[in-house]
Amino acid sequence: MGGFFGVVSKKDCLSDVFFGVDYHSHLGTRRGGLAVYDKEIGLQREIHNIQNSPFRTKFEHVFEEMRGTSAIGCISDTDPQPLLIRSNLGTYAITIIGIINNSEELIDKYLSFSGGHFNTMTSGKVNTAELTAALINLKSSFAEGIRFAQSQIDGTASILILKNDGNIIAARDRFGRLPIIVGNNEDGYSVTFESYASQKLGYENELELGPGEIVEISTDRIKQLQKPGKKKRICSFLWTYYGYPTSTYEGVNVELMRYKNGAIMAQNDEANGTAPQLDYVGGVPDSGTPHAIGYSNESKKPFARAFIKYTPTWSRSFIPASQRERNKVAKMKQIPVMELIKDKDLLFVDDSIVRGTQLRETVEFLYENGAKSVHIRSACPPIMYGCKYLNFSPSTGEMELIARQTIMELEGEEGFEHIEEYSDGATERGKALRKSICEKLHFASLDFQSLDGVIKAIGLPRCELCTYCWDGKE
Repeated sequence: MGGFFGVVSKKDCLSDVFFGVDYHSHLGTRRGGLAVYDKEIGLQREIHNIQNSPFRTKFEHVFEEMRGTSAIGCISDTDPQPLLIRSNLGTYAITIIGIINNSEELIDKYLSFSGGHFNTMTSGKVNTAELTAALINLKSSFAEGIRFAQSQIDGTASILILKNDGNIIAARDRFGRLPIIVGNNEDGYSVTFESYASQKLGYENELELGPGEIVEISTDRIKQLQKPGKKKRICSFLWTYYGYPTSTYEGVNVELMRYKNGAIMAQNDEANGTAPQLDYVGGVPDSGTPHAIGYSNESKKPFARAFIKYTPTWSRSFIPASQRERNKVAKMKQIPVMELIKDKDLLFVDDSIVRGTQLRETVEFLYENGAKSVHIRSACPPIMYGCKYLNFSPSTGEMELIARQTIMELEGEEGFEHIEEYSDGATERGKALRKSICEKLHFASLDFQSLDGVIKAIGLPRCELCTYCWDGKE
């Protein structure tokens, strides 16, 4: 994934952007970057690798080296950003969040004939921000160029541009899969992915951009360059998994959605006669915890943290390069509370089940520490499709998904014609999927939130939500 933050102000804004970007650190672990505009110095830019240390420790020195009244910054799980671009549209800084699936096609179709060239990274891959800028530069204005670039990109691209006059252009992706929120204070405006980031810095939310909407922000106004489109498909996983609990998107707070979602799962267990006898309900930390609180409150079963994540030195379980080492670190972080585990019947809610590897090891860890039984609930439906619109799980091929693997084991490729049935726990195929995963991962019982349940918990019309990873519908 990734996130960004920007400010246009009447005074130096580097501190606000530094903290605003840092508030997006949960969205990425690879690169962090800042670009700043000062009337005397012009555009300045700095990028650092943040794989083994937090954003703030790599950028604390920028206050001695950079200054400006306008700035943008990003946390990226993909490419080094922001980039400084010099083109027919002037000199500017650009950062994007999203994914481009057709990079080679775009280069061949639009850019090979020009005789130009791209810098390539170690893998030979072209930086997505540079490619997006090249497409934008084919047109005679930023608004026209952004519209063109977004129309040609297979994937998603939300864009921030810092111009060499100090203004910021913000463009939400065409179908609004990711949020962009504009805030204001007495000195200017902020633009952010996470709503709480600007609020903590003293900005009041003024505008949430619509799908495909483009605005240019100066110190004294927001100028609309492109009206929002009618089709919206905001990512449902924002609420179930990677959105920060204190954020609100489209008027729906993440933490409250998760409480509702857990309550609906408890109601489903009660209605289906599948509610187990329990001593405690807990969440797989951290994002599973609020779903578990909702389940506990509704089921009247006590909530407890039977194990705690040790985070002072292992703040990120996915730092190591190999999956094996990541799993080992994840297991090392789990510190048991023996009094809450030994001889207890436990139910844990996880935000999702993707490969199932870490969850299996978590359950084994609980049994090793004396748990009597461990029941699992997933806060979303079985993941059946790899996301092609965002890059929060770019390495996950469809046959790495435990739901897909299980269908193949049960029925072969023919089973992929019945994915809707496998997703539904009330069907014979759905029951077989859950039973097989239970046996494979050593769960006492397993169920998934239904698609209808997730949509009900979010509270937005189904037609405005992207649910592709669950049902394959675009």
